[in-house]
Amino acid sequence: MSFQAYLDNAEKKTGKTPQQLVDLAHARGFGADTKSGEILAWLKDDFDLGRGHGMALVHVIKNGPGISDQHVGSSGVHRDESAVLRLDGLAAR
Repeated sequence: MSFQAYLDNAEKKTGKTPQQLVDLAHARGFGADTKSGEILAWLKDDFDLGRGHGMALVHVIKNGPGISDQHVGSSGVHRDESAVLRLDGLAAR
């Protein structure tokens, strides 16, 4: 599954865009220095998200929407279309 697909599916499960989840995390004080486990626990407790979806959100909460271009344009299962993830939600596309 691509990085973007994890974020899109997290939106479907929670009803919140990735950006809304990032904003909620930042409002709680989560950021670059927060341990991943803290963020994962919050996402599980408040939104019932599992580790895969949670880790995709951990990345954008801690690092922003940029990702490695390792899989961009590849034909593998983990391919993404861009090295910048869309956080604005499915309705914006």
